[in-house]
Amino acid sequence: MTSEQSYRTPLYEAHLALGGRMVPFASWEMPVQYSSIKSEHRAVRTEAGLFDVSHMGEFVFRGEQSVDLLQHLTTNDVNSLAVGFCHYSFILNASGGIVDDTMVYRRTLDDFLVVVNAANIQKDWDHIQTVARQFPCADIVDESQDWALLALQGPAAFDVISPHVDVAPSHMPFHTIQQARFDQIDVWIAASGYTGENGLEIFAPSDSVQGIWNALLDDNSVSPCGLGARDTLRLEASLALYGHELDDDTTPLEARLGFAVAASGSYVGAEAITQQRAEGPQKSLIMIEMVDRAIPRQGYPIQSSSGESIGVVTSGSLAPWLNKNIGMGYVDPSHTSIGTELWIQVRDRAMAASVVQRPFYSRPKR
Repeated sequence: MTSEQSYRTPLYEAHLALGGRMVPFASWEMPVQYSSIKSEHRAVRTEAGLFDVSHMGEFVFRGEQSVDLLQHLTTNDVNSLAVGFCHYSFILNASGGIVDDTMVYRRTLDDFLVVVNAANIQKDWDHIQTVARQFPCADIVDESQDWALLALQGPAAFDVISPHVDVAPSHMPFHTIQQARFDQIDVWIAASGYTGENGLEIFAPSDSVQGIWNALLDDNSVSPCGLGARDTLRLEASLALYGHELDDDTTPLEARLGFAVAASGSYVGAEAITQQRAEGPQKSLIMIEMVDRAIPRQGYPIQSSSGESIGVVTSGSLAPWLNKNIGMGYVDPSHTSIGTELWIQVRDRAMAASVVQRPFYSRPKR
């Protein structure tokens, strides 16, 4: 994709028909909201919200060297990933910086679906092609245009989808995937999402997704939701976003996401990560809750209680469900203890804040 091009998902006309407010996002025209971000956010926490996330990229890895390639390309341990499960992982550069964060789904022993961020599809593809030269018996296909992706998120999601499918989604453990039929359409259903809520993601053929979208919205407990609510939901759940908390100059350890990095291995960037584990990170991600009445916006400076500049805010918003002003940001590792008092420079005023526990919000167990 080039910066001059603009793309639309197969549901573009459906978004317009629902009154969706369209905005440019990573070269795509996407709905930011239909009603209001607050009402859509609350719909996901109380009933169910339906998101079109078909702008995401889907790469398929097959062949006898697919495991070896993914073990070298990504940070999490693919060997330990069972068939029918998925895990969160990273693609790194040689310096340990994050090229992208991904979800890796193991559909069979040697068939993997890797979902990447929309803004990074071409960058990731180029990086993967370079790494894959060492693994000639691995077959990688960019199937991004073939698949649409819907996220049905919220406590009612499982009841909503059940009448339409020939499997039992309510019995699916978190981070599993299985093939199914949705009203005679072949799909893949995953118990995953990016809202911090229980829910499902549905991978459907691009030319069939309209029927699935309509069928789900026919249920009165389902609200169409845009990228605005997706962002506030992920922030409440303390989920990192590429371009905010994650980038080419930030490592998973600095983002405090080391759980997705194998303790050992020969993945790209492993040497740099091993060194950082021994020496400690240069910066650390913290969760911020405002004490004074202000919203910590991306780019706002973070100061210590003594007024020393120690970092910068990467994401911030009013949390609609928690009714608090929250944010995330990077600071010097010496200022990460829970309860640490901070100042956020909001325009020309220093506003009080504190470091709090991650995550801000935890979904109920089901």
